[in-house]
Amino acid sequence: MHRYFLLLSAVAILVIFSAGCDKSPSEPDDIDTELRFKIAQMLIVGFRGTELADTNHIVADVTERHIGGVILYEYDSPSSSRPRNIQSPTQLSALVSALHALDTIPLFVAIDQEGGFISRLKESYGFPPSVSAKHLGDVNNADTTRYWAALCASTLDEMGINLNFAPVVDLNINPTSPAIGRWERSFSADPDIVTPNASIVVAEHNSKGILTAIKHFPGHGSSEDDTHWGMADVTDSWSDIELEPYSRLIAGGFTDMIMTAHISNTNLDPAYPATLSEAIIGGILRDSLGWEGVVVSDDMMMGAIEEFFGLEEALELAVNAGVDMIIFSNNSGNYISNIAPSAIAIIENLVEDGRIPRSRIEEAYARIAQLKGRL
Repeated sequence: MHRYFLLLSAVAILVIFSAGCDKSPSEPDDIDTELRFKIAQMLIVGFRGTELADTNHIVADVTERHIGGVILYEYDSPSSSRPRNIQSPTQLSALVSALHALDTIPLFVAIDQEGGFISRLKESYGFPPSVSAKHLGDVNNADTTRYWAALCASTLDEMGINLNFAPVVDLNINPTSPAIGRWERSFSADPDIVTPNASIVVAEHNSKGILTAIKHFPGHGSSEDDTHWGMADVTDSWSDIELEPYSRLIAGGFTDMIMTAHISNTNLDPAYPATLSEAIIGGILRDSLGWEGVVVSDDMMMGAIEEFFGLEEALELAVNAGVDMIIFSNNSGNYISNIAPSAIAIIENLVEDGRIPRSRIEEAYARIAQLKGRL
């Protein structure tokens, strides 16, 4: 079993950072290295490359800026080409090992390995087979789900990947949804099927020391549009039953991550999509459902965000809404190699201007550090 990290508390992480990141004489006195570090820990960034080179921006993002995590893909959407990060088990294991070796601070190395159509670790690359969530929901047998979940978790563990953005707990309200149903990403339209199957997937991952992120809050399964390409309005199709898997999993002790959706629901928030909505994240997820753990955004480079909000506005809204970790996949639309330093600088300026309370950064960082302590 790969174990590349130190088990560090929030205090220990910051002590290690502070010991190695004293300001140089050339830096201005007003540089707040502690704030900048905590903001960087809130970022998960995608990059190109099947192996690391010193010129790759992700090396500086991790070693110098100390971003919180990276996300891996097999296909590069901006260039419509492959490979992106994944070619074979041997290659991927070496890449992930190199990523972990970049910093003494634990790094989330994340992937979307849902199974079926949404599989970054493909059989054609030499990885084990997988099945979709819909297949598991249709069978609805605990042993079957446990078998496939264990196979997935073991594979991720062998590669050194420690965070899987799965399972999907959206209800399959619209089986033809271009975001969920069409790709068999949902177990079922019935929360009595979704919840126990998702619980098994989470448990099998956790047994290997791998964290999960249930998604996409507050429910993407009724949509008729895909937030990758634009706004998806579920105002007329969404219902409270879509909260059931989250409510039950939280009540059952789930403590990993919850990923937001970029869907719009004017009944819940007349102005903003869920990722940017304090009413949905702070009001429903945290206050009503009692979620105290990490909230991670869906990719902030997707059309539902980029087409309607500027980067500064989106970051201000997301952080103030209660998002703790922000994904920049660099795999939707444009590839922006300096997205990490740009986002860090924007959030830092927003804090200094009083538009984001410093307490929100402290709160997010504390949750991230606590979760990393479980690795």
